[in-house]
Amino acid sequence: MEFYKASIRQVYKELGSSEKGLTSKEAKARLEKYGLNKIEAKKKISPFLLFIEQFNDPVIWVLIGALIISSIIGYYEYKAGNVTLLEVATESIVIGAIVILNAVIGFVQEFRAEKAIEALKRLASLKAVVLRDGKQVEVNAEELVPGDIILITAGEKIPADSRLITLNSLQAQEAALTGESLPVKKEITEYKDKLQLGDQKNMVFSGTVINDGKATAIVVKTGMETEIGKIARLIESAEETMTPLQEKLEKLGKFLTYLTLSICVLIFAVLSFRGVKVLEALITAVSLAVAAIPEGLPAVVTISLALGVQRMIKKNALIRKLPSVETLGGTTVICTDKTGTLTKNEMTVRKLYVDDKTIDITGSGYAPEGEFSKKTQDVELLLKIGLLNNDARLEKTGDGYKIIGDPTEGALLVSAEKFGLSHHDLLAKHPRTDELLFDSKRKRMTTVHKIDGKTYAYVKGAPDIILNLCTHIMIDGKSKALDKSARERILKANDEFSKDALRVLGFAYKEVEGKDYESKLVFVGLQGMIDPPRDGVKESILKCRTAGIKVVMITGDYMGTAMAIAKELGIEGKSVQGQDLDSIDLEKEVDKIGVYARVDPEHKMRIVEALKKKGHIVAMTGDGVNDAPALKAADIGIAMGISGTDVAKESSHMILTDDNFTSIVNAVEEGRGIFDNIKKFVQYLLSSNLGEILVIFVATLFGMPLPLLPTQILFMNLLTDGLPAVALGVDPAAKDIMKRKPRKTDEGIMTRAFSVKVFYTGIMIAAATLFVFWYAMNYRGETVEHARTLAFTTLVLLQFVRIHIIRSEYNLGMFSNMKLVLAVLISIVLQITIIYTGVGELFFETTVLDMMDWVFIGAVGIALFILSSMFNRILAKIDIQGD
Repeated sequence: MEFYKASIRQVYKELGSSEKGLTSKEAKARLEKYGLNKIEAKKKISPFLLFIEQFNDPVIWVLIGALIISSIIGYYEYKAGNVTLLEVATESIVIGAIVILNAVIGFVQEFRAEKAIEALKRLASLKAVVLRDGKQVEVNAEELVPGDIILITAGEKIPADSRLITLNSLQAQEAALTGESLPVKKEITEYKDKLQLGDQKNMVFSGTVINDGKATAIVVKTGMETEIGKIARLIESAEETMTPLQEKLEKLGKFLTYLTLSICVLIFAVLSFRGVKVLEALITAVSLAVAAIPEGLPAVVTISLALGVQRMIKKNALIRKLPSVETLGGTTVICTDKTGTLTKNEMTVRKLYVDDKTIDITGSGYAPEGEFSKKTQDVELLLKIGLLNNDARLEKTGDGYKIIGDPTEGALLVSAEKFGLSHHDLLAKHPRTDELLFDSKRKRMTTVHKIDGKTYAYVKGAPDIILNLCTHIMIDGKSKALDKSARERILKANDEFSKDALRVLGFAYKEVEGKDYESKLVFVGLQGMIDPPRDGVKESILKCRTAGIKVVMITGDYMGTAMAIAKELGIEGKSVQGQDLDSIDLEKEVDKIGVYARVDPEHKMRIVEALKKKGHIVAMTGDGVNDAPALKAADIGIAMGISGTDVAKESSHMILTDDNFTSIVNAVEEGRGIFDNIKKFVQYLLSSNLGEILVIFVATLFGMPLPLLPTQILFMNLLTDGLPAVALGVDPAAKDIMKRKPRKTDEGIMTRAFSVKVFYTGIMIAAATLFVFWYAMNYRGETVEHARTLAFTTLVLLQFVRIHIIRSEYNLGMFSNMKLVLAVLISIVLQITIIYTGVGELFFETTVLDMMDWVFIGAVGIALFILSSMFNRILAKIDIQGD
């Protein structure tokens, strides 16, 4: 069926549905028949191929090739009776096993990272409001089936191709499908001729966006059967790119790879020149290259970011793009909405202004329980307007009440219910016949009702806007001309309410004929409501100030309300109104401003641009369609997970699943912690690898016996670059992390101080290891095998000492990361197992160490720790900075 040509009745019949939608049972059966409402993803790489990819490294190929050649030569020597079969196989088995183990570790890390990213995509999936069993329920868009009745509102992304049933001022942005840049005004009609997609105005299509209005529609096509599904573009997703940090580390990795290979080629040449067998020299050099080349640096960043993102989810922050985690740590300004983010979004009407009197109402929250300090003649009319001009619903739950819909409208429902008015009964008695929807430019909403045979327009909105539309005022049941004195009294009451941090709405009405709903209105009164600050927000703002992050409040509320909340929460800076932004030099003044009141969404873009021009890294919150440009322009666009529209969410870098300001601060703290952990890992990896290279390089240059064998080099790499290195990625944030100023965005990993620490520590590790090897042979008269075992064990333990030195720079206790403690213990146990069992002697040519050997190694480790700590203090005093 071509659904745009059919009548609604024909569509119902074709799809076996009705205006009440489907039953849950029928929807489940259809889901099995039609499948999930999603585009088939491109084929993912299989776990097996992901594992094979771990060997896709030329250096590994050279090592495997050298082992194969060595094994072939060894086999012929075995045939000639020169060596035993075990001697031939030992080195190949050990090196092969270690290479496979390294591949397993790499596979597990990458597989976990991929799974984490998949989980994020599932969490960020679209939702839809649908009629099931005659009730409105929210489901994942993937669960929609043909025949479902969906409810559509402004800001939503259409989840499936649907035929419109009812609508009000509906406009859709269909550029993603048709290329048409202007919004398309939709209509309920039937067509006879064949039409292009852009002309099918009684249809809405999957992947397009609703700019304005609301509607109900019946789903006709899902998944790959939708128009956009046919071209496999339900969600526009860019190719995955590297984060800036990954790009920097990849460049660093390439440089270090070339440097390491050059040194390894030199080592191979010197060993060959000294008479070492060519294959033995080759395997030694290549093993060192395999261990020392930091080919995993970009992957480590991905893993650290993915694990960090998983931790952020638990703190109610959903990161949509991995590079955003890096940017978060450098945030210098957070621009935040007031309502629902800084405050609870549980509005409660506290005061009324009606009949020229102020009335107090007791009670808080959504329970319809409270008393009125006095009751005047027009209180009921004021509350009745608020009740009927309302799209919210008050529902009783097991432990109280909840509002379905806008919290401000919910507060109006509750105040009316406290007076004894019933929303359900009044709406049934006075049905809505027309409406003009609220938007951020009009700042008002109008509904039209039939009451006692007459037609009335009920209007609510910003008091100044409503007042400008009024010519009369209700006083004690009589309509009187609205003179200057009455206007001044209303504005004075409004200011007094605002000074008490109340959000104020004005209410008016008129008897209408025709479509003129909003002129020559009769003013009835004001309702003032409060939205108290969220728990913990004041402390979070103080934490931001300590961390060098400026918090700016941006609100559509009145200046008085905004300033009262800002003062209570400790937000500093002067206050301006949206209308004043055109008359000030915003770029010059922006650093001094802490509160923007009566702001339109368009102003947010100007504020972002002004802050960015001043060199700030800006995080901006938003929830509406009009917020999308500002969210995209901000360094970190933050959408509201509860109140935010689909458009805002898709334009954002991060979604707050609880709409809470404290979650933003937690995310910034987590972002800083992730960056710290990456720095720790890179510093540890590079200094350890440099130490290994220098040990072999210096020993080779000075004609010493090799302090480490290929099997020992590779095993050590497995011990130190495996579990302990990964465990560093889940280190807790330093206690003073939010007492530091934000890092500069152009600050890479390899600052001068960082580079000095890497080279100094690498040299110290190498010097200590070579000293142990040289001293054991020359002063203690030990065999090469015993001296080598000492050097091997010293180098392993010094790298663990290095972990503690790095973490002590961040004031982290030894037992603050139990995963790291466990990883180090496992590695030490494996090292001891090699030394004190036949495994070590057979496969690694180690000998047993006695108590004096351990004392010797321990003394060297303590000396390294003391020297490194002293060096770090000196470095901190002279304050070496820069890239």
